Amino acid sequence: MAFRLLYLIFCQLIGWLALLAREQTSKNAEILVLRHEVAVLRRQVARPRPCWPDRAVLSALARLLPTQRRRHRFVAPQTMLRWHRELVRWHWTRPHRPPGRPAIPRELRRLILRFAAENPTWGLPAHPRGTNPTWTQGRTEHGVAAPQAGRYRPGTASRGLDLAAVPVRAGQGILACDFFHVDTVLLKRLYVLFVTELGTRQVHIFGVTATPTGVWVSQQARNLLMDLDERIGQGKFLLRDRDVKFTDTFDAVFASEGIRILLIPVRAPRANAFAERWVGTVRRELLDRMLIFGRRHLESALSDYVTHYNRHRPHRSLGQAPPSGAVPPPLQRLMRGFSGTIVSVG
Repeated sequence: MAFRLLYLIFCQLIGWLALLAREQTSKNAEILVLRHEVAVLRRQVARPRPCWPDRAVLSALARLLPTQRRRHRFVAPQTMLRWHRELVRWHWTRPHRPPGRPAIPRELRRLILRFAAENPTWGLPAHPRGTNPTWTQGRTEHGVAAPQAGRYRPGTASRGLDLAAVPVRAGQGILACDFFHVDTVLLKRLYVLFVTELGTRQVHIFGVTATPTGVWVSQQARNLLMDLDERIGQGKFLLRDRDVKFTDTFDAVFASEGIRILLIPVRAPRANAFAERWVGTVRRELLDRMLIFGRRHLESALSDYVTHYNRHRPHRSLGQAPPSGAVPPPLQRLMRGFSGTIVSVG
């Protein structure tokens, strides 16, 4: 397949050089003939099935066409984006063992639910004062750990987050940070580190890199604190996961500003729901609609999107106002113009 791709590229280059030596009239006549031939073939062929080398050549040449001409090919721009997603999925698919512990047998699940129904006051060991001896003996006999059984035990609360430290007004003074990755056209994976303010919904990009390390993450945290300056003093908590790239130095940078670090439970991304939801938003509204060619391209695209997100994009939780409140959305300005007006129909 790779040899076929190189052969097609070589043929296209030779054809391109041959076109330079021809007259413009001859080229226009050939284009008209080819368009008519394509129209005839479209009436006969229901759905073309190009192979991977053909897809690569079509995607590369389509970028040289004007925007309006790209929509009239037998391959739409959305199809090219789907080809790239399939290529990324194929590139990162490798046989491996499913993560996590082995699955619990169905009979043992029923036994756990039976224990929970017949003994509602047992629960799971939730504090270091001691554990229930009957439960400890049962899980040891069957080889099931308490966190694993807690997935099937109704009413078991998560102990990874200190809920007593959360302010009464949820979101005020809390920052949430996380990573997400982006695959380029050449299948190079880039990592983006960002932080979002839960109270105002504003998002800030730490940086973009292909090799995220603890040293890089700590330095980006220092850069962010210098950029935010006085605003960072409003933060009281930083919510993050247990990634090894968040080192003690990273925590110390925020601790120097009086910000306390809150760790989410192990393998519980829903505990950092605001950051995860923004990742879904930026993918749906930006990254799933374009192909990224490199780090600078990604930084430029994210910078423009974050500016739009913070200054113009309306949020329902903020009364349809943007996070920074700099420019109200057109709908909000229109509603303000009709404030106090009563409209009757009849």
